[in-house]
Order: sequence, then structure tokens, then C-alpha cells
Amino acid sequence: MVDLVSQYEKIKSSVLPLFEEIMSKAQFINGPEVTAFQNELQDYLGVKHVIPCANGTDALQISLMALGLKPGDEVITPSFTYIATTEVIALLGLKPVFVEVDPNTFCINTDAVRKAITTKTKAIVPVHLYGQSADMEPLLKIANEYNLFIIEDNAQGIGAEYAFSSGLKQKTGTIGDIGCTSFFPSKNLGCFGDGGALCTNSDDLAVKIRMIANHGQSKKYHHDVVGCNSRLDNLQAGVLRIKLRELDGYIYARQQAASFYNAAFKENEKIEIPFQSEYSSHVFHQYTIKLKDVNRDMLHEFLKDKNIPSMIYYPIPAHRQKMFAHFNLACELPQTDQLTHQVLSLPMHTELEQDQLDYITQEVLKFVN
Repeated sequence: MVDLVSQYEKIKSSVLPLFEEIMSKAQFINGPEVTAFQNELQDYLGVKHVIPCANGTDALQISLMALGLKPGDEVITPSFTYIATTEVIALLGLKPVFVEVDPNTFCINTDAVRKAITTKTKAIVPVHLYGQSADMEPLLKIANEYNLFIIEDNAQGIGAEYAFSSGLKQKTGTIGDIGCTSFFPSKNLGCFGDGGALCTNSDDLAVKIRMIANHGQSKKYHHDVVGCNSRLDNLQAGVLRIKLRELDGYIYARQQAASFYNAAFKENEKIEIPFQSEYSSHVFHQYTIKLKDVNRDMLHEFLKDKNIPSMIYYPIPAHRQKMFAHFNLACELPQTDQLTHQVLSLPMHTELEQDQLDYITQEVLKFVN
């Protein structure tokens, strides 16, 4: 699904001297590379504050902690997402309220959000799934109307741009109160281990986030709030600095591969290619098709036999996971349930070559036809 070895070979000459320098100075935690990466990512995203942390799940948890939510408060989120988005809600004693997604973009359905709001609702967590932005303008309107927080799960969307009706464009992760991202190796901007970051334009929230990520410290040995230990190490920050310079090129390569897939599949009535919304660019963290009158699981196995990796993101939605059974949610999300049987993600990365794309599309069409 992702060719990280070939990607590494292209930046190897920059990475190895950097590692040697860091190792020779033994600057492993909170070193200069972390500070430099933080500043460079702020500039790239056009956001006031970036606070690096250990991983994307921590970023989501820390964001909820920074907003001061209390046990029993409700957080609206899609069920059609990776479990990290939702498990942190339950971990903190909050109540997840699952809503439908748009069947075209796979992102949160804004009409469903409005219908799910109660007096206990405190936050909305839209997910920029597969690399395309959720529709943020109506979500901001809803949040302002009901005095709600917005936490963007931008783990799959870094680099994508959202276009407001005014013409203003803004990077995903910088639009809500807090944006969270992951630097897991397979992400569009990935390190060589775990890593994550939070983004905000609020000075007050930035202070709280930094404290929480560092044991709740306002200064050394002064712990003002309950926090955690979540840091991005210097080696990973160095890798991310190198890759950040390549990110727009990585995105372009993914978009070119997606264009080839689109051209190959667009005339086939059994394959629905990824929808491109007018309000968002698409950075194609995943290239995900919807299948009609095709046995998705059999195609998945067929491709496996042909040495073509494919993935099902996600076979079991959050509202059907055992971990949430004690909430007695009893929610009906037919659109989400249907997608779990229709979607299939094909190889998508920066190193896809023409012969690989030809082979993948030929075999998919062979099975479908």
C-alpha cells in the first residue's frame, strides 16, 4: 500500500548526516530539530501555534483535555473513521455521539450534526477522511450558534486546503479551535516512528496544550493541571523537517496517481471513483473506490492473489465496536453501514510507477467486468 523504502532512498543523503549529528550530540528530547520543525510547520500551515507530541492519538486526547470537557459531556463525531478518533472520547469519560457521513466525500454530514445536538453537546470532531476536507463552513456556523468547540482530526488531510464561500482558502487543521495530526510513517507527512502535533490559533489554548503534553507543568516541577507525557523526539523531528520540504511534491505525486486511477475507472458503472468536492483539494492519503454490484471482499482476495495490496478502511464502524457497547447508543447509521461493505482502498503513495498503475487497474477491471 505504501512504498516507504523507495521514498527513503530519495532522502537518504539528507537523513543520514542529520542522524549522525543528532547522535553525536546526544540531543534526543526537545532538541533544536523539534523547535525548527514546529516553526516550519506553523509557516506551512499558516497557523499561529504548532505543538508537537508523541502521536496522533495523543493529539486528540490532549485537545479534549485542553478544552476542559467534563465526564458526561457529549462529543459529536462520525462513526466511519479510524478508532483513534473516537476511543479518546470514551477514555476521558465523555460520551461519543455518532453521526452519518456524506456518502460522496465520506466526511461528517453537517445536517446530521445539527440534528444530534443536545444540551450536553460540547464539541464536534470532523475527520478529513482519506485526504479531503470535511465541509467546515457550515460546521463553523453550527458551532458558533450552539457555542461548541471544533477539533479537526487532520491525520489523513495534512496539506489539503478548504475554500470558503468568500474565496478564502485555509489549510485543514487550522480552521477549528484545535487541529490534530499524525506523523505515522504511512501518512502523507510521516516520520520513521510515531509522532503527532496539535495546531491552534488561540494563545490560551496553546498554553494549555503545551502544559498538558508536558505533565501539566507551567514551569519545571510546577504541575498546574493533570497532564501526560507526550513528546516528539529530535530524530523524528529532523526527518519531518526534511519531508516537509517535499510534502507538496508528495501530494502532487499522489494526485497524479489518483488521476490515472480515475481515468481508468470512470467509465465503469460498477466502480465509483473518489468524489472531488468544490470546497476542498484532495491530498489522497487513500484512494478509495465504492463498488456497486461487486463482491468487495472477493475483489480484495483476488487482488491479494495477484500480489496487489488493498485495504478496507473501515470494515467495522465505531458505533458497532464492543468498546462502546456500555453507552447503549442504539444509533442507526445505514449509510455508514453500507459504506463498510462497499469501499476498497488501492495502493496510493509517492513512488507508484506507471507499470504498477497499469497492472493494478487492469486486474481490478478484469475482476469487475
